[in-house]
Amino acid sequence: MKPEYDFSQGERGKFFRPNAELRLPIYLTTDVQNQLTQRAAQQGIPLGEMVNILLKREMQMIEPAK
Repeated sequence: MKPEYDFSQGERGKFFRPNAELRLPIYLTTDVQNQLTQRAAQQGIPLGEMVNILLKREMQMIEPAK
């Protein structure tokens, strides 16, 4: 690393996008991913949609317990 950097030619906010959507990577264990992939294929939906459906159900079950 340099001891000092020159930002005099820098442009503030050049890459800032106010409406950008953040997508977090989620890592599943192999056995869970295989099972969910099979289930999603049986229902004819993408894996990501299957995971979201299951997580939403889980959140609905947890919510009344609060």
